Amino acid sequence: MTSQQSHRKDEHVSLAEKFHQSANSSFDQVRILHQSLPELALSDVDSMTPFAGKQIAYPVMIEAMTGGSERTGQLNAQLAQLAAITHLPMAVGSQSVALKEPDLAETFSIVRHYNPTGMMIANIGAGHSVDDARKVVEMISADALQVHINAAQEIIMPEGDREFYWLDQLAAIVAKLDIPVIVKEVGFGMTAKTVQKLMSIGVKYVDLSGRGGTSFAKIENFRRPQKEMAYLDDWGLTTTESLLEMRKLSARPVIIASGGIKTPLDAIKALALGADVAGMAGEVLHHLITDDYSVTEDWLIHWLQDFKCLMLLTGSKTVKDLRKQSMVFSPELESFARQRFISLE
Repeated sequence: MTSQQSHRKDEHVSLAEKFHQSANSSFDQVRILHQSLPELALSDVDSMTPFAGKQIAYPVMIEAMTGGSERTGQLNAQLAQLAAITHLPMAVGSQSVALKEPDLAETFSIVRHYNPTGMMIANIGAGHSVDDARKVVEMISADALQVHINAAQEIIMPEGDREFYWLDQLAAIVAKLDIPVIVKEVGFGMTAKTVQKLMSIGVKYVDLSGRGGTSFAKIENFRRPQKEMAYLDDWGLTTTESLLEMRKLSARPVIIASGGIKTPLDAIKALALGADVAGMAGEVLHHLITDDYSVTEDWLIHWLQDFKCLMLLTGSKTVKDLRKQSMVFSPELESFARQRFISLE
């Protein structure tokens, strides 16, 4: 018999696909100016970048989505194959369910069968103990751990938590694990103040995960009998707003930008705005659900090839060069920056 938590994993995937086309990426509010004289050959472009103690082929990662049910375990296997072929880091979905139901651990550990040497990132919710964190890391022989903070999702979730005292547990996990710990939002973005708090407890990696991609506000409200919390559909900061917020910091952690990354151009814009890595979840999941695996593999390989082409069009020989881009912002984003006292220079 399928448990409530396992069934919820399947619901999340189905609803993420249902709302996929309605997501409005905030990257449309940013334009990068074309470089007519890049003075580069495509063979000159180097997309390698350091991340979490390793060198990765592109500044792109496959974000946390799946695991915890038979169906989502199969998706994890396919995502692991994609990560192995493309040499991208991959995060599994929340493994909390497997701590309560050990029989479900295989829906996560399967990723190591299909990608034995690639960079794998474990995932657990904030509020868990150091012991739990170690268990999920061991479950997939992880190279890093993602700890997600999801207060807005829990509040809207019919059966969600109602207490959110997280900083002490986060500090303990960061201090006691010997692998990188990434603190990740789940689609509601982060302010500079939030990131400062995280840095004060030793966090060195942050996934901003802003509004604009998979909407857990819409997903969890749809699961409510009366669907009465639709007024929170637009809650939170967009990914571009979150990236602008980081300009207020004198020192910054490593920044992952996720939430609305669909095209290679979205990823290029995220990196130009200051991200170190761009994370993509819903778009990869959409292709796996609507196409077969081989079609999705071809799509992702071409996506990454196009990413390099766009590096050339911006005159960027290396990933660091993407930070030097001239950009134009929409009036809405310009207004946000002005009201938040953020320089766009």
